[in-house]
Amino acid sequence: MKKLEQLLELGGTKRDVIFLVISGIALLSSIAGFQPFPFDMAWIAIVLCGIPIILEAVIGLVTAFDIKADVLVSIALTASVIIGEDFAAGEVAFIMQIGSLLEDLTVARARAGIERLIHLTPRTARRVTGDSEEIIPAEEVLVGDTLRVLPGEAIPADGVILSGMTSVDQAVMTGESMPVDKGPGDDVSSGTVNQFGAFEMKAVKVGEDSSIQRMIRLVQSADAGKAKIVGIADRWATWIVVAALSAAALTWLITGEIIRAVTILVVFCPCALVLATPTAIMAAIGNAAKHGFLVREGDALERLATVTHIAFDKTGTLTFGTPQVTAVVSLLQEYTEDQLYRYAASAELNSEHPLGKAIVRCRKKQNAAVLPQPDTFHMLPGRGVCAVTDGREILAGNPELLADHEAAIPEAFFRHAASYINNGCTVTWIAVDRKAAGFIVLSDTLRPDASAMVKGIRQVGVSPVLLTGDHENAAAFIAGQLGISEIHAACLPEDKLHWIDTCQQNGGQTCMIGDGINDAPALKRSFVGIAMGKVGSDIAVDAADIALVDDEIKELPHLLRLSKRMMTTIRLNLTFSMALNFIAIILAITGILDPVVGALVHNAGSVLVILNSAFLLKWKRPADLSVKNFR
Repeated sequence: MKKLEQLLELGGTKRDVIFLVISGIALLSSIAGFQPFPFDMAWIAIVLCGIPIILEAVIGLVTAFDIKADVLVSIALTASVIIGEDFAAGEVAFIMQIGSLLEDLTVARARAGIERLIHLTPRTARRVTGDSEEIIPAEEVLVGDTLRVLPGEAIPADGVILSGMTSVDQAVMTGESMPVDKGPGDDVSSGTVNQFGAFEMKAVKVGEDSSIQRMIRLVQSADAGKAKIVGIADRWATWIVVAALSAAALTWLITGEIIRAVTILVVFCPCALVLATPTAIMAAIGNAAKHGFLVREGDALERLATVTHIAFDKTGTLTFGTPQVTAVVSLLQEYTEDQLYRYAASAELNSEHPLGKAIVRCRKKQNAAVLPQPDTFHMLPGRGVCAVTDGREILAGNPELLADHEAAIPEAFFRHAASYINNGCTVTWIAVDRKAAGFIVLSDTLRPDASAMVKGIRQVGVSPVLLTGDHENAAAFIAGQLGISEIHAACLPEDKLHWIDTCQQNGGQTCMIGDGINDAPALKRSFVGIAMGKVGSDIAVDAADIALVDDEIKELPHLLRLSKRMMTTIRLNLTFSMALNFIAIILAITGILDPVVGALVHNAGSVLVILNSAFLLKWKRPADLSVKNFR
C-alpha cells in the first residue's frame, strides 16, 4: 500500500509537469494568434490548470470553510471567463499551478522509520521449562518466564540475567559505541543484541512494556509536538479575499465598469506571493545539496532559521563511532609497548568482540607486518580472550579475566589506568604468562572538524548541547574538548525527548543531530531533526527532516546561515509582491490596467521573485575581510 501511494504521488507530479508544459504552449499560441480550434487556446490552460484550483477551493470551503489563496484565484478565474478575458484567466491559472508544483516538490517523501523499527522487534523467544526448550512467538513471553538467548540473537524482553556471561550491543537503546559486558544479576533490554555466549534470563517487562515497544511508541508519537509552518499566502488568504472583493465591488459601484472590477481581482491574485516562499526554498535546498545536505521536509529550512539550541548526540556524530587504540601502556620493564601491542593483537586475531577487532585493526594500520596466528585461542564471554602466541600465554580482557587466571593487577596499575577511565576511555588489560603487564586504551575519537563546527554555530547565535546515551565521564571529556558547557549524559530515548520538550516549553526551539536508532524519537520530536546519512542508521535518517549525506559536520554552520538567508529572501519576495499588488490595484481602479495587462504585470512580478530566489543557489557567506598592513 505504501509503495502504491508513492507511485501515485510520483505519477501526480509527472502529470502536473505535463499539464504545465501543454498549458504554456497553449498560452504562447494564444498570444501569437494561432487558433487551430474554434476556441481560444488559453482555454487549454484554464481547463488543465484552472479547474483543479477551483475544485480544491470549493472542497476546502464546503468541507471545512477553509479560505486559502486558491479561493481568490478561483474568483478571479471565474470573473475573467465571464467577461471574456480568457487569456488573463489562463495565465493566472498557469502561474498559480507553477507555485503549487514547487510546493509539492518540497514536500518530504514517504518515510518508513516506524516500519524499520518494527522490523527490529524480536520475532521469537526461547522459553526454558525444566530441561526442555521451546521456541515461541516473542509476544507470548510472560513476566517471570526463563528465556535462553544465543549469540547473535536479539533479546526478546526486558529482564535480568540468571546465568551466563556475555557482551551486549546496546546501541539500539543508548547509542553507545562499545558493547557492554553482562553477567548474572545484570539488566538487559529487548531489541539489544547478544554478542557472545549463551545466557539465561528472567523476563521482567514483556510485550507493550518492553524497551523496544516503548521506542516504537515514542517515534509514533514524537511528531505531535512539531509545529507545521503554514504558507504565508494561506495565512493571509481570508484578509486578501475580503480586501479584493471589497475593492472590486466598490470600484464597480462607483465607476459602473465591471472590467475594472475584474482587473482588480486579477491583479489581487497572490501569484508572486504564492511563489515567494517555494522558489526560495527550492533554491536553498539546491544550495544545501551542494554542501552535502539532503533536505527531506519542505519547511525544514524555515524551521531551522528559528532554532535556538542544537543538541548533539556524541557517538557517530561528534565522534567517528568506532573504537580506536589511543594508547598502549606497558607497566613492566621487560616488555616494550610495541611488544605488548603485538602480543595483544595476535591474541585477539580470531576474536569476534568489537574491542578485540579494534585492537587488531589498529595494529595492522600502524604496522603492516603480518600478525602471527596464535597457537591456541579461547574466547571467554564477558571476560576476554586467552591465547598462546610466540610461546607465551596472553590474556587480554577485563580485570576479572586476569583474576580468574591468578594474574592479579597491583593497585598501582589501577591508579595508572584511572586517568584514562575517567576520560571515558575503555581499558583492555594485558597479562603475559599470568603476570599483569599493562593495558591498551581504546576510545571513540573526535571528528577533526567538530571543534571548528561548534565554534561556528555559536557565531550564528545558536547554543550547542551534548545529549548522549554514553556515561558521564565520556560525555564530559568530549564536551570539554569542544567547549560545550551543557551536558546531559546516560540519556535513554525518553530522556532526550523530555529535554527537548522542556526546552521548547521554555520558549526555545531545538535542532537534534544524531545517527543512532535511539536518536529517532528525538529527531522526530525536535523542531528540526538532522541525521548523519553516511554512518547513521536507516531509522534515524527516516525520522529526520535533513540528512547529512557525507557526514561532513563542518558544513552545519553554513546550513544555519543559509536558512537565515533564505528567510531574508522570502521576506524580500513577500514585501515586493505585496507592494506590486497594491500599485497594480491603484492602476486597475483608475482604469490604466485592463485584465490582460494586469495579468502580464503579475507575470513580470512572479519572474522577478523567481530571479531573486535563484541567487540562493550559489549563496555562501562572504569571506571575512582581513586587515592588511602596508609599508
